[in-house]
Amino acid sequence: PAQSNNCAPQPQINVDDIRISPGSPDAMGPTPVGDRGVNFAIFASCATSVDLCVYFDEASTSRQPSLRIPLDGDVNRTGDTWHVRLDNIPRGGDGYLVRYGYLVAGDEPARKGDRWHPDHLLADPYAPLVEGRRVFGDHSSSPNGEEKIWMGAIQFDATPFDWGGVTPPGLPPQDLVIYELTTRAFTNDASSGLNPGRRGSFLGIADKVQHLVDAGVNAVELLPVFHFDEMEFQRSPNPRDHMHNTWGYSTLSFFAPMTPYASEGAGPAAAAREFKTMVKTLHAAGIEVLLDVVYNHTGEGTDQMPNTFSFRGLDNKAYYMMEESAHPYKNYTGCGNTFNCNHPMVQRLVLDSLRHWVDEYHVDGFRFDLTSAMCRDQNGEPMTSPPVIREIAKDPVLARTKLFAEPWDCGGLYQVGTFPNWDRWGEWNGKYRDCVRRWIKGDAGLKSEFAKRISGSSDMYHVNARKPYHSLNFITAHDGFTMRDLVSYNLKHNDANGEQNRDGCNDNDSWNCGHEGEDGVSDGVKSLRWRQMRNMHLALMISQGTPMVLMGDEYGHTRGGNNNTYGHDNALNNFNWDKLEHQRDGYFRFHSGMVKFRVAHPLLGRAEFLTDQDVTWHEDNWDNHESCFLAFTLHDRGQGGGDLYLAFNSHEFFVDAALPPPPGGKTWHRVVDTNLPSPEDFTPEGKPGCGARYNVAPRGSLMLQAK
Repeated sequence: PAQSNNCAPQPQINVDDIRISPGSPDAMGPTPVGDRGVNFAIFASCATSVDLCVYFDEASTSRQPSLRIPLDGDVNRTGDTWHVRLDNIPRGGDGYLVRYGYLVAGDEPARKGDRWHPDHLLADPYAPLVEGRRVFGDHSSSPNGEEKIWMGAIQFDATPFDWGGVTPPGLPPQDLVIYELTTRAFTNDASSGLNPGRRGSFLGIADKVQHLVDAGVNAVELLPVFHFDEMEFQRSPNPRDHMHNTWGYSTLSFFAPMTPYASEGAGPAAAAREFKTMVKTLHAAGIEVLLDVVYNHTGEGTDQMPNTFSFRGLDNKAYYMMEESAHPYKNYTGCGNTFNCNHPMVQRLVLDSLRHWVDEYHVDGFRFDLTSAMCRDQNGEPMTSPPVIREIAKDPVLARTKLFAEPWDCGGLYQVGTFPNWDRWGEWNGKYRDCVRRWIKGDAGLKSEFAKRISGSSDMYHVNARKPYHSLNFITAHDGFTMRDLVSYNLKHNDANGEQNRDGCNDNDSWNCGHEGEDGVSDGVKSLRWRQMRNMHLALMISQGTPMVLMGDEYGHTRGGNNNTYGHDNALNNFNWDKLEHQRDGYFRFHSGMVKFRVAHPLLGRAEFLTDQDVTWHEDNWDNHESCFLAFTLHDRGQGGGDLYLAFNSHEFFVDAALPPPPGGKTWHRVVDTNLPSPEDFTPEGKPGCGARYNVAPRGSLMLQAK
């Protein structure tokens, strides 16, 4: 027999042996049945004809199906679901894939909202694997020379993955410290030391698990890993056609892992297996795996620049929010289309997808991109109780997972603190980010709000059964400035994106410490920048709530002031392992040390909101608009770890602070003074001799521990 693209022997194929029967509409997608059978089912409510194309020979092109099966609307259709069962399918063991797709047609001329592509092979929305381009950014890696063809794929006889008894860590939500990570960029740089074929892959993350342990984090949040088209900007000439999509916020398949994230271009089955290896490796190290998921839109684009993969040609007006206008796709996402998540069948797809990643891949939670777009009805109107959000919150399979919403969209719906939650959903707290940035750079009038934000944002989240950890606290994330750029640039510098610096956010709440950029910087400005980074990281680590740090911030990664680097497969995004080594005994020591201190100290990361007995605010002038100094004590009431005294001085002058008396028989030990050079900036064992007063440096922060 011929050799397949997976280098696995193909079985002998005799299509006359295949038995075809009507099948069942019960389970969507391909479902193994019997000994050598599979049931196919797909939703297409407005279609007038559906043909299933199946490819047993992996050397055949998309125009050479082994079987093309026209489905009979009277026999193979139940309601809006088309279905068929095939038995006696050839089996080929590990590495052998059966590819498949659909040819779908409807009324011509198409009715309003419909988009028919009867000659375009469509992928199944439920396809567990996607076959196509295998090496990131390399058209020549497409099987059988078909550069722009994607097909669903099934692997029947793969050896079951050996989880080796490794189970999800099941960390209490209040203990989480999240590390936001881009799969491609984490190990893509040569400084990673990995072989070229392994860089930028799921296995690359597994190879670097020790760094995550050293960094002190116990959860990673992976930017989108559902299959997407990294070369979508190059479909036609446009100002962005020099870029590759490295962030991945253009999902095409909600069940299949990103095929080019397999090492060595090994294909979709390897991508699935290596994703599991990555999860197993992280779990064995006590690190949970959260996925950044994009259900608010897809990568299929619009009529002006379509990238038809599946949904457009199957049931366009069911899967997308539509309107009658020159631009008929409602766009609450800034990406051209909006997925119609509260349509019953789309809602079912979202829930089935989430369960698939929990059951099959053992993931521990999800962050939902632009989640407020999922809170709109089919006409785009906001809903107070969105069915898809409610069902996610109440689903028993998802009960063990962490759920975080990005509680806004690009249509003006902003729900920070008010996101419909059923006491399950956490939120990316954008108000925390903005307040901490502004306080640390010295903006006036923020003392009361800063106190609220670092103590868990109880003004927003102390409602019903919600907890402090439902506030996901962050200062930097993938979009926007890195921590280094936050203290180096007043303005964005996005010219490399091809849009004449028009893209990206203009309101960054950044301060360049007196000099724009990295060139010609004085030693004084350099020192102040590192101090400001320490100030922000300290604030994040002592805050009640769930902290999230950005990949690369632990060594001071810069993107040159570009705050929207979604399309740069280069040093702007790539983690630089050489620069990490340069900072290992410097800023990385501080950054990782504070993460570990937070995880270890019982007074930080609480399950309940602070009470008046838990905290003393050393403040009697809350209404002083000009005051940029705040100090407080967290009290050890039997939890252990000792009292903690914190002070944040955003003034440009010293503040001589009177220290409160420590608990009986103890003295204050200095753990953090961000004004001091490394290693004195962080002394985890605590340095004694603080006395009754402490002169807190300009733009300096302090943490003392009672011992």
